[in-house]
Amino acid sequence: MKAVRFQRFGGPEVLEIVDLPDPHPGPGRIRIAVRAAGVNPSDWKKRTGLMDKELPQTLGYEAAGIVDELGAGVTDVAVGDRVFGFSVEGPAQAELAVLSYYAPIPPSLDFAHAAALPAAVETATRALDQLGVRNGSTLLVNGASGSVGAAAVQLAVLRGARVIGTASRANHEYLRTLGAEPVAYGEGFAGRVRALAPDGVDVALDIAGSGVLPDLIDLAGGVGHVITIADFDGAREYGVRFSSGDSGRALHALGEIGKLIESGHFTLPVAQTFPLAEVAEAHRVSETGHVRGKLVLLMTGSTASSP
Repeated sequence: MKAVRFQRFGGPEVLEIVDLPDPHPGPGRIRIAVRAAGVNPSDWKKRTGLMDKELPQTLGYEAAGIVDELGAGVTDVAVGDRVFGFSVEGPAQAELAVLSYYAPIPPSLDFAHAAALPAAVETATRALDQLGVRNGSTLLVNGASGSVGAAAVQLAVLRGARVIGTASRANHEYLRTLGAEPVAYGEGFAGRVRALAPDGVDVALDIAGSGVLPDLIDLAGGVGHVITIADFDGAREYGVRFSSGDSGRALHALGEIGKLIESGHFTLPVAQTFPLAEVAEAHRVSETGHVRGKLVLLMTGSTASSP
């Protein structure tokens, strides 16, 4: 199968499309013929050596496609089913992927929009669970217009929370459509939040990693009310919890999101799609940090809506 790999750290130019052995699912796993795979900021961070240090590395951990092989004991899906989910034992940015956790693709979604779901929905749900967001909470989301931010806003609103979200002014109307009260990020943003919430907020979620943890701690009334998924160094410096999949994934979100999508209560836009061969360009766009929605790779010969 063809897959994305890099053998040295560096810019997008180090990415290669290589031939790797076809994977096969172990017990409780399934294999899919990948139709679309999500691109995440962690991809370029790995490529530049900011995360995992081993070489070579393959990329991708979320995909959508068609089941083509079942591991022992799998009875909840059949060959030919459309599914999306996580690949934790091998690359997802590949023609074939073994999924460890999966769910049926909601009927209204194409493959690209399904591939956009796993990381954003799981990360947002995990952070909201860890923060204890519930009916009556006031949540501040720093970096609310990206894929994780948009998911967090909508899921928090569905819990009955009031959500204040930071974003560029160009994305303020978009945040309003999701149910958030927008504020501009940048210098003076804490004062703009105080104008909306004079007593501060109950909890804060940092998705942008833009160096504002001290302000979030002040607005939320202490380090215990703040979580970051993006600022590892800041988390260590200020004692804020850094949430990652290593701390336990909210996998229940995969099975729950379909009903919300089909009822019209949740949507996650795909900002741009790229053929697998243009993965380097997807990385360049991702590194700008100004993406509304999700970046998705499409496998050769497939389209976003092909069955």
